[in-house]
Amino acid sequence: MRKPNVLFIAVDDLRTALGCYGDSNAITPNIDRLAAAGMVFKRAYCQQAVCNPSRASLMTGLRPDTIKVWDLKSHFRHELPDQWADLPQYRGGTHFRGARPNVFTLPEYFKQNGYSARSVGKIYHGSPHAQDPQSWSADALLNIVWKSADYLLPENQAPPAANWPGYKMAATEAADAPDDAYGDGKVAAAACKLIAEVGAEPFFLAVGFRKPHLPFSAPKRYWNLYQREEISPPEYAEKPTGIPDFAWHNSQELRGYRDVPDAGAIPDDLVRRLRHGYYACVSYMDAQVGKLIDALEQHSLRENTVVALWGDHGYHLGEKALWCKTTNYELDTRAPLIIDAPGAGAGECDALVEFVDIYPTLLDCCGLPPRDDLEGLSLAPLLQQPRLPWKTAAFSQFPRPWSYHGEPEVMGYSMRTDRYRYTEWQDFSSGDALDCELYDNAEAHTEIDNLAGDARYAQTLKELSARLHAGWRAALPEANLANSLRMPDAAQ
Repeated sequence: MRKPNVLFIAVDDLRTALGCYGDSNAITPNIDRLAAAGMVFKRAYCQQAVCNPSRASLMTGLRPDTIKVWDLKSHFRHELPDQWADLPQYRGGTHFRGARPNVFTLPEYFKQNGYSARSVGKIYHGSPHAQDPQSWSADALLNIVWKSADYLLPENQAPPAANWPGYKMAATEAADAPDDAYGDGKVAAAACKLIAEVGAEPFFLAVGFRKPHLPFSAPKRYWNLYQREEISPPEYAEKPTGIPDFAWHNSQELRGYRDVPDAGAIPDDLVRRLRHGYYACVSYMDAQVGKLIDALEQHSLRENTVVALWGDHGYHLGEKALWCKTTNYELDTRAPLIIDAPGAGAGECDALVEFVDIYPTLLDCCGLPPRDDLEGLSLAPLLQQPRLPWKTAAFSQFPRPWSYHGEPEVMGYSMRTDRYRYTEWQDFSSGDALDCELYDNAEAHTEIDNLAGDARYAQTLKELSARLHAGWRAALPEANLANSLRMPDAAQ
């Protein structure tokens, strides 16, 4: 039997808003179908909750501090090309020379090992400078993402003075249009065509869907799946008290849309419309995933294809008076991860896992030589035995101030254990601790009450701080566990 194929599905801004994760609002029959056949990792964490750092970390198998990618401008290999320096979102400041110019990305390593590595849609960050041509066997398709593709209605077309492809108009749109009128429908169609073309050789096919990223634009029929008044409101919609200023933000990503106030509370009717739009986009994306799974089945490829679906980070929809991402909170750092691999089990896994684990996992699933330079741990043992003792913590981070470029002034390093989240805000240059947060997930209001100043938790705070400073390696399970359990005959 030839080596397994890989269908690698990336979804932008997808929190665990899926039926298979217990979200009662979500209508996601296709991803739920995938989940029923594979392993659903219930506690998977990205390394930084924003697009470019999260994706660069996952695709290299290295953590943000290793590749020095903490913003939307830096590339792990190279400097920003001069021709992009004057674009509005990159203007000003400095940028780094790539920290890992010779790194082998995940698809590049598959390519080196005899696979056809192809890409459709948003896999790396969607700007031109963020692409990585050497990852692929042929030119990436539909990989440059501009907001202009998210608008079909005349009222949402930018005026001539602002007619550049990154413009923001309305935060939502529901056009009576077919799936392929919007970008994700085009991506699904192109990916299905590629599945038919590359099926004769082992392939690594990466497919990236843009939705549910803002603006929440989807064909009207996906909006019609939901009754707005039946979608649950955000839980604990007020800004928490007792938190450091570093922990919270003013939802600036959302504020840039013309129908969202620049400051202050988001009106209730707008909150309801935005949440409706998010779920409509999730269902639209889910339908596109279904087309990919159907294409595998139609070409008799399903049984010998590893399907891995992941959201690049989580998302806030009004909880804590926050919208979008860019925090160290659970809602931003936790995201879906589903892996259906030939010869593996199906079910749910509650182990703490990280997105840097995906790279070594896919190597194991396909029987490729392991790499000793990665900073994750293969999840292959959990695909067989989901209740194995595993990592004792997952690690994320986020800089402040959040900007498009430049070395961070302050970095928030966050550690999620089975019960607690501990975040320490450090001066990035000196490493000195500036503030901290402690949340007890056994409490009723998860990550609402900062317990760092509570005397009852003084010893816990001390222990968690020591564990955070010990680093991610100290949270790994016994080395012989990881080395002794492999995917059985994955590529035989």
